[in-house]
Amino acid sequence: MSSGNGSLSNGVIKKIVLSYTYVAIWIFLSFTVIVYNKYILDRKMYNWPFPISLTMIHMTFCSSLAFVLVKVLKLVEPVSMSREVYLSSVVPIGALYAFSLWLSNSAYIYLSVSFIQMLKALMPVAVYSIGVMFKKESFRGETMANMMSISFGVAIAAYGEAKFDAWGVTLQLGAVAFEATRLVMIQILLTSKGISFNPITSLYYVAPCCLVFLSIPWMIVEYPILRDSSSFHLDWFIFGTNSVCAFALNLAVFLLVGKTSALTMNVAGVVKDWLLIAFSWSVIKDTVTPINLFGYGLAFVGVGYYNHSKLQALKAKDAQKKTVQADDEQGRLLEERDGDGIARRNDNQSD
Repeated sequence: MSSGNGSLSNGVIKKIVLSYTYVAIWIFLSFTVIVYNKYILDRKMYNWPFPISLTMIHMTFCSSLAFVLVKVLKLVEPVSMSREVYLSSVVPIGALYAFSLWLSNSAYIYLSVSFIQMLKALMPVAVYSIGVMFKKESFRGETMANMMSISFGVAIAAYGEAKFDAWGVTLQLGAVAFEATRLVMIQILLTSKGISFNPITSLYYVAPCCLVFLSIPWMIVEYPILRDSSSFHLDWFIFGTNSVCAFALNLAVFLLVGKTSALTMNVAGVVKDWLLIAFSWSVIKDTVTPINLFGYGLAFVGVGYYNHSKLQALKAKDAQKKTVQADDEQGRLLEERDGDGIARRNDNQSD
């Protein structure tokens, strides 16, 4: 890592600075999208409580931009897949994504930004539990105890919540369950078939079917209300800038995972959550109680430990792979040496 004179080489410094820049951009955009969505949907702020419509505006904007990047400008390579694979793999993921976004955006109407972040700490618990159900993760007592500690922390945070709303909590927990199922399904339906999307191709394939699935509840729940309220006109500046932020966030995810690692993103996510809680308390003036913070602190330690043990497992796997490769290499060298020896012996005999 260091150059001859003991200082860090320029290349390494550049890499570190770039990594931190990507992390900062992702935190900033993620933060902006969450606060912006809250502002639009909250009845005390912009007062436009139509989460399905908002999600559909995002999806329309994102799929159109992705289409331009993939098909018109040809800046991104499309993924080759058959119609069967699209229908059996991408469509279910689109449906799960639609429900996850719908429910999580709906929760902003009922809950504070800080409390939503605390509930999102349950994500590893949901991913692990669903992974075990679908036999993607092996059940381990130690991991389960870790999951229980995260859940316990979130339960304390909920107990200490000043503006507790049962319907809002149900919506947010539903969103976590759908999102966790989507993450496990990506492993089962796409990764196992060797298909991998970057966020642009992901939007290109997933956003349109997400839009179709969202249009069904929209027609039933929100369209009649919007149709009957003559006062509504689309504020192009608000919804345009909000959609640009949502698209930029997808690009930032691509950069962050592509140029750093998924673990960096997890750690960055933790920093973002604490920043949001601080912002929610100081600027939006949401009530954050000591019990809230104590519970979230417990959950936070559990999530940190879970990420740490996952990283250790990955490191062990990598080390094992390297050992196997080294053994193979050694075996090959021995074979070549033996082969050379036999060839030489044969030459001597023929002489």
